[in-house]
Amino acid sequence: MRANMKTGSSAKESPTIIEGIWGVRYQVKDISRAVAFYTEHLGFKLDMQFPPAFAAVSIGDFKLILSGPGTSGARPMPDGRSQEPGGWNRIMLQVTNLPDRVEALKEAGLHFRNDIEVGPGGKQIQLEDPDGNPIELFEPAPLSGLRTLAMRLAGKLKV
Repeated sequence: MRANMKTGSSAKESPTIIEGIWGVRYQVKDISRAVAFYTEHLGFKLDMQFPPAFAAVSIGDFKLILSGPGTSGARPMPDGRSQEPGGWNRIMLQVTNLPDRVEALKEAGLHFRNDIEVGPGGKQIQLEDPDGNPIELFEPAPLSGLRTLAMRLAGKLKV
């Protein structure tokens, strides 16, 4: 295996085998149902679909790979553990006006794990897809004057 060499702002080069982020894989029980959920309720685009085994959906540059039971991306681990839907790791989707988005999705019959939580970084809530995989809907906090200044000084905010 050959490592790629990437150069950054430092004088040293760091070897890496990672060429980029491909996407996120979610285990699902029903490909058609999962595709309908992500495309109809969350606005993802269907990139490819091979039911009952596999589908890929995307939004912007983000790819979500949906693996059905028995596919290569869902086979048991060598120690016998099964790959199953659910868990707590999750994708975060940025939204505006989170309370209105949540209300509309609840009216459509979608299930949430919790209520909206508010912290210094913003508001969030965990939505579940039909197989119990978590999706965090996140609305960033508005930039305060001090935070805006800090981001400008760090070069992370363009004016």
